[in-house]
Amino acid sequence: MLSVKMDRCGLGGQYRMPEVEISHRFAGPNATLIGKPGGLRELTTPAMVLNLDAFERNINAYQQQINLCGLQARPHAKSHKCAEIARRQIAAGAVGVCTASLHEAEALVGQGINNVLITSPVIGAGKLDRLLQLVKRDVSIAVVVDDQEHAAWMAAASHRSGHVLDVLIDVDLGMGRTGVGDIDSLLRLVNAVCDAEGMSYRGIQAYSGQVQHIEDFAARDQVYTRQLRFLSELLAALDKRGLKPFTVSGGGTGTLALDCRERILTEHQAGSYIFMDVEYEAVTLRANDADAAFATSLFLHSAVVSKNVPGKATIDAGLKSFATDGPLPHVSAGAPAGTTYAFFGDEHGRLTFPTPTHYLPLGSIVALVTPHCDPTVNLHDYLHVVRNDTIVDIWQIDARGVL
Repeated sequence: MLSVKMDRCGLGGQYRMPEVEISHRFAGPNATLIGKPGGLRELTTPAMVLNLDAFERNINAYQQQINLCGLQARPHAKSHKCAEIARRQIAAGAVGVCTASLHEAEALVGQGINNVLITSPVIGAGKLDRLLQLVKRDVSIAVVVDDQEHAAWMAAASHRSGHVLDVLIDVDLGMGRTGVGDIDSLLRLVNAVCDAEGMSYRGIQAYSGQVQHIEDFAARDQVYTRQLRFLSELLAALDKRGLKPFTVSGGGTGTLALDCRERILTEHQAGSYIFMDVEYEAVTLRANDADAAFATSLFLHSAVVSKNVPGKATIDAGLKSFATDGPLPHVSAGAPAGTTYAFFGDEHGRLTFPTPTHYLPLGSIVALVTPHCDPTVNLHDYLHVVRNDTIVDIWQIDARGVL
């Protein structure tokens, strides 16, 4: 892996990747290709590839938009699970990152990330013990609660340890996954947290996952604006009782434009903007804007391993290489225009060419856009970072897995 120092320049906290020195740290089977001109064409596949130019533009574009609308950026690291990316997000201006799990928080804190909000409830004695071990370190850790019983468990454990947990109350905007869903429940829970030793009430989390991928901007606007009106009512009720939250955290890539317009949140949790994927390529992120807000930067490179069937080819990226909860991967480069992908087994995918006369030689590299970036990244160990056709670095996906 390369050893780098961040270099910030220009307006809005933009940064560029400086000249670096290559260390001899192991970074997977492609480590010997780092710095080799044209090395991208020699990748051992399947391999996740990150276009560094597009990635840096996405980070800067997001941070500039956040700055313009007076929010703080707290990007969601569940999209990348990578400490090196978290460092770059913070260098660009983010106050810290989110994680979806305690496991992700532990992995990133272990790599020097010192400001983390865990956005899902941490449940179970074993996990509470691990959480408190994390709090003992010289880092800022915040958690969410949505249940008085859960809050009591956390408060008792924290009090016994002699520490105080920063807590955000999780609010359900309509998804029904986690969060309190009415004013009375919210007020009771806030009061319980405020009264408990071992806890400090810091604010509200209000994330609406179901609206992020509504493709039409106007339709997404209609649904999300209704949800934000409910959030405004909750915040007004808290303010009336002297419980105004210091932090209102939420939002995502799909609602960024709306969150900036409404300015109800204080910090923003977008995650997929750094990579983009097939799902988000179908989403109109801004009203009356033909230009994409963010560019696709993440690709899966795969090699042709069989070409015996006319008009088709088998590649080495199948069910173990891509998330399967969304659309199919899109062929981006390396194959004739109009080539489509289909899953063809655990280790294999099938390319179907526009005509039976098209073919690709054995070993040909094909680039595909991931269908859903977050769970796809979780299947891989490394991100191969490229400029043009040169691998300039390999970043470890530090927090992959679930425990």
